[in-house]
Amino acid sequence: MTDPNTAIAPLDLISRLDQMQGKFASREQKVADFVSAHLEEISGMTIAQLARACEVSTPTVVRFCRTLGCDGFRDFKIRLAQNLAVSLQYLAPEPGQAPETDGAVDQILGALYATLNVMRGQLNGQQIDAAIAALSGAGQIVVAGLGGGSTMVAQEAANRFFRLGLPSVAVSDSYLLQMRAATLGKGDVLLLISASGAANELTSAAEIAGGYGATVLAITRPKSPLSDRASIAIEAELPEDPDIHKPTASRYAHLVLVDAIAMGLAQARAETTNENLRRIRASLTAYHGRTGPQPLGD
Repeated sequence: MTDPNTAIAPLDLISRLDQMQGKFASREQKVADFVSAHLEEISGMTIAQLARACEVSTPTVVRFCRTLGCDGFRDFKIRLAQNLAVSLQYLAPEPGQAPETDGAVDQILGALYATLNVMRGQLNGQQIDAAIAALSGAGQIVVAGLGGGSTMVAQEAANRFFRLGLPSVAVSDSYLLQMRAATLGKGDVLLLISASGAANELTSAAEIAGGYGATVLAITRPKSPLSDRASIAIEAELPEDPDIHKPTASRYAHLVLVDAIAMGLAQARAETTNENLRRIRASLTAYHGRTGPQPLGD
């Protein structure tokens, strides 16, 4: 087993290998040098093949693996393969030029337009109408998203809904989400936002809330675990840009859906909505004194 005094948990073997360069015993260093230069080939090699390629013994290879924090060569190969699966695009990204400011804006807008066009072609208007109907009569609405983009969209959704007179709260803590889901019942809505639809915390909350009779509404990927557990699923398979430096555009697409739902809700509840928005604007004018056109709540 790994000696805890000489190795750390190998969460990122590639970084660990880089940090240890020059610190291995001399023969282990030969293995380190070969591995660093042939990262993608190691998964197809046996321990004997690696030892021959490095001109060392198989026990030296095992010691090298344990120095990195692995239990042995097999554990090392599995962990290295896992690292490479997510790291290669960052270790050798596609070459590109750093754009001028206007060029960067154009690139982001181009990705946004492309993503929105893809989404528009996939949307089912009946599902959006069903979402509006469920939210319009909701006793309470809990909106949840985990991770940077989905969390931001969930917060914006709750922000939109409360202005329309609908009691809503955004949740991004996984434990709090399970508790909130357990308080929902018939007439309540749990709105879950996830680009992947695979987060266990969200599918668990969907099962809890659905089990108590609440409507589970999801904005997510089609045929995902979350989509399967939702009462109403607004689905879109959104492409991710291969440029690793470009922020994901899917969060903008989800914001468009939230705005479309909010507008539909406002129109469906026009009398209540208008009075609510009037009160909000009046309270803000009394607070800061500005009466000119401006975003509501700014």
